This record gives sequence, structure tokens and C-alpha cells, in this order.
Amino acid sequence: MPEIVPADKIPKLQTHDDVLPSTEPAPRVRRTWYHTTLWNACVIGMVGFMAPGLWNAMNSLGAGGAREPYLVNAANALVFGIMGFLCLFGGPIANRIGLSWTLVLGAVGYPVYSAGLYCNNRFGNVWFVLVGAVACGFSAGLFWASEGAIALGYPEPEKRGRYMNIWLWFRTGGPLVGGAIVLALNNSEDKKARGAVGYQTYLVFVALQCLSVPVALLLSPPEKVQRADGSKVIVKAEKSFKAEFVALGKASMQRKILLLLPIFWASYFNQYSGNFQSIYFGVRARALIGFVSNFGTLLSSQLISTWLDYKRFSVKKRIEYGFYYCVVLHIIAWVYGWVIQEKYTRSNPVFDWTDSGFTEGFFVLLLWDFARQAMQNWLYYFLSTSTENMSELTRYCGILRGQESFGQAVAFGLNTQKWKGGRVPLGVTTVLLVLAAFPTWKAMTEHTPVESADSKATGTAELSDTDSQKGSSEDGVAETIVQQPNKAAA
Repeated sequence: MPEIVPADKIPKLQTHDDVLPSTEPAPRVRRTWYHTTLWNACVIGMVGFMAPGLWNAMNSLGAGGAREPYLVNAANALVFGIMGFLCLFGGPIANRIGLSWTLVLGAVGYPVYSAGLYCNNRFGNVWFVLVGAVACGFSAGLFWASEGAIALGYPEPEKRGRYMNIWLWFRTGGPLVGGAIVLALNNSEDKKARGAVGYQTYLVFVALQCLSVPVALLLSPPEKVQRADGSKVIVKAEKSFKAEFVALGKASMQRKILLLLPIFWASYFNQYSGNFQSIYFGVRARALIGFVSNFGTLLSSQLISTWLDYKRFSVKKRIEYGFYYCVVLHIIAWVYGWVIQEKYTRSNPVFDWTDSGFTEGFFVLLLWDFARQAMQNWLYYFLSTSTENMSELTRYCGILRGQESFGQAVAFGLNTQKWKGGRVPLGVTTVLLVLAAFPTWKAMTEHTPVESADSKATGTAELSDTDSQKGSSEDGVAETIVQQPNKAAA
């Protein structure tokens, strides 16, 4: 005789609506504000603002604000030579000691460099400039190895372009504020001719750069970062320094990295711009250029970053069209630059901001910086879409900045000489850019972004689930009810 079950004990038949995943948003996990991705973007931005940002402000004057560019170019060649090795090996170091301490060590050398320029400006001291260059080279290498990985590895993948732009806005804010300080201290009539900026300028920079060290201590370690979507920062560090260096060697020999090596060198090889400023512009004109040109850099960063986060196109298409955009910018900048340089080689002018020829010379520098910043953003974004592993991204960023630094060291070395019309450094840069175009295009066409790979895998998995459910639906409702919650949870 069948058992009689009370009505209130009979399980309710689940309808189609009952088994569909809820459309209500998942409850948001309460986050600690100083562990959020926005907070950490601001921390890395502030350090970038005060350390390399103000360093860039001095160099955007041309020759670090000095009367002649040659000593400062030699010092900068030393900076970037050391920086290249530390960037390259900074990834393994950062993965062993942690990104927070790497960032702190990456900030301490910048004020020493500025102090060296101050002593040279006021007392004619040469050796301290070189000591500052060595200290800055070691710090800058560690800073750049960690900064790019933090800026691109901490945020959610779909927000990388946005957070990269926040980071670059802060970093470009350093030259902007620094340029305003320089302009305020060097705008008198006696600064119309060639010369050096006042020594007070360097004292302000030293004080601000010293503040970058305590700010760096505010960075959250990767395991404590709290993303808005609840996902975790993936860190797969090796167990020893030896294993880290083996991993670095493997990353360096990847096909895409080898194909990108020419553009790593070419993207920042043009250091003739400092000579161009110091030769063809007076002190206060250089101060104005150093201030205003940063708005062009910010605009360039904003435009390319907005495009790289534009969701109507796939990541692959954004990378592809971004590359062609950078190519067009470089063609415009370099054709115009060569035309104006050849004109100045014949006439050898010196411009103040009140002179009629000031604008055409200023646009050479503006276009060079505009094109270079777009390429820099594109390269960082390209590498950030190659992996979701924070440790591997640190290695990629270290390789990028290391090779760029080696290129800059050679470029600054070239610019210690008085080349007629700058034809040798300009010619080498032009050849490098042309030679880099094809291998960069090849790397781009072969590249499969991690987001695309993930979406394909997800699509395959969902298709398998759907097929499985269709097959089991013939066996009864019970099996469908069992499978649906598994899909929703996944």
C-alpha cells in the first residue's frame, strides 16, 4: 500500500522560471578603502608624480635645465645604462622582496639626482651629478619594474586602460606641476636668451621627491588588493631567485618579446629633443615648452587609453587599430620634425616665446612627445593582455623598460656630441622606427589576448553544458534541475 505523504511535505515542482539564474546583482562585498584598486592606483600615481614625474619635468626643459646639454646627457646615459639592467632583473627582485618594498627602493634615488643638478648649477660640481646618476639608475630600474606591473596587474582586466590612464595622468602631472614651478621661477626678461634655470628650482624638486618614499609605503601587497568584482590578483612567484631568473630567461626568449625588441628600443630612442630645446630656445621659452607640452602628452594618453578600453570592439581589434594609429602619428611627427630641423640647421635661430618662429619649433617637440606617449601606452596594454599572472607581467614590464632604457642610454650617449643639425641621432632614430614596424606588426597579428582566450574557453564550456542539458532533458526534469544550479554557481 503506497505511503500517504502530507500535502505540506510534497516538494514543489520547479518551473522553468525557478531554475533560471537570478537577474538580481550579486551582493557587493564590503571593501577596505585603502586596499581598493583605485587607492593603489593613486598611490602608484603619486609616487610616479613626485619621483620620475619631476625628473621628467627637469629633462623636459632640455638638458635638465643646464646651459649646455652635454654633461647632463652623459649623466642620463649612465642613468639609463644602469636602469636597463635593474629593470631587466627587477622583475625577479620584485617577485622575491615584494612590490611594496621594490617601489620604496625605486623612489629613494631620484632626490639624489636632483641634488646633483643643484650642486652643478650653483657650485659647478661635476662628480655629484654622476653620483646622483648612479643612485637614480638603481632606483629607477626597480621603480619601473614594479610600477607598470602594479598599474596593469592590480585592476580588473576590463579596466586596465582606464587605470593605466589614471597612472599616466599622475605621472604626467609631475612634469606639469614641475613645469609650472620652473616657469614661475624663470619668466623674467633676463631669461630670454640661452642659459640655465635658477638654482632655486632644484631645491623645490629635491623636497618634493623626498616625499615619494613615505608615500610608496602606502601600497597594498597584491594578496590584499580588493577588486570591485571580487576577483583576486593572481601571483605565481617562483620559489627561489634561481627559479625567477630561469623564468625571466624563458620570458625573454618568447617569440612575441623577440619580435617586439626593435620597438622597445625605438620607442624612446629620440633623446635629441633635449638638445633641440637647449640649442634653439631661450631659458624662459624652454620653461614654457616644458609646462605646456605636458598637456599634449596627457591628451595623447587619454585618447589611446579611451580607445583601448572601448568595449564595442574586441581586445584584438583595439590592439590592431591602436597600432595603426601609432604608426600614422609617428609618420606625421617625424616628417614634420625633419623639415623643421633642416630649416634650423641652415638658419641656427634662438627663439623666445614672443618670437614669430616659436610655434613651429614648439610643435616639433609636441608631436614627438604625442606620438611617443601613444606608443608607450599601446605597448603596455599589449603586454598586459598577454598574461593574467602578476609575476609574469612584472617580468614583461621589466623587459620592456629594460630594453627601452638600454636604447635611451645609447641615445643619450649619441647626444653628448655636437652633431651638425642633429642628423646622426635623428637618422638613427628614424631607421630604428622603420625597422621596428614590421616585427611589431607581426607580433600584433600573432597575438591572442588572454581575455579572448578566456572567452573562447568559456564559450566552449557553456556549449558543452547546453548540449549536456539537452541530452538529459529527455530523461526527466530532475536531472535538469540538478545541472542548472551547477551552471549558475560556475
